Amino acid sequence: MKIKLVTLALALVALDGCAFASGGNAAALGTIYSGYKSPGQVGTGADTKTGEACISSILGLVATGDASIEAAKKAGGISQVSHIDHEQFSVVGVYATSCTIVHGS
Repeated sequence: MKIKLVTLALALVALDGCAFASGGNAAALGTIYSGYKSPGQVGTGADTKTGEACISSILGLVATGDASIEAAKKAGGISQVSHIDHEQFSVVGVYATSCTIVHGS
């Protein structure tokens, strides 16, 4: 019985670093599900193209990707930035993504 309790306690401690999407408004984070967009930096130029760059995380243990502004500009073939948005998504701390979305020409 003690071994089961110790194992359960260790499992709960190990899950403390669960995956979550972070954004500008911590009050908007959902415990079970988060999916929202938040405004970012404003620039100059026309809004004719869109580029997106994302990072993802699994259980907060493995995270990969490049959500930089430069990666999003490259993905959309953008040289002049109009504005930048951010999009976050997470489910029960198991899987999360955070994306940078660049608009411009």
